[in-house]
Amino acid sequence: MIHLLGQALFGLVVGIIAKLLVPGRDPGGLIVTMLIGVVGSMIGTFVGRAVKKDPDYSAHWLMSILGAVVLLVVYKMIVR
Repeated sequence: MIHLLGQALFGLVVGIIAKLLVPGRDPGGLIVTMLIGVVGSMIGTFVGRAVKKDPDYSAHWLMSILGAVVLLVVYKMIVR
């Protein structure tokens, strides 16, 4: 249970940073921001594993934020 709360907090922080980096009006509230951060971190992990060829790679802050920014841009295009 503590792990899930930690992941939610991490996702929230990453989602907030991504929203600060992407210009324009941000769709969604707190839950959407957290989900964008968590899923962005998953995307960052997937890309990191593909690039580094390391099955034990987990996304670090930079890859998590980059994944969240990409996801936020796609989300903004869909919501329009």
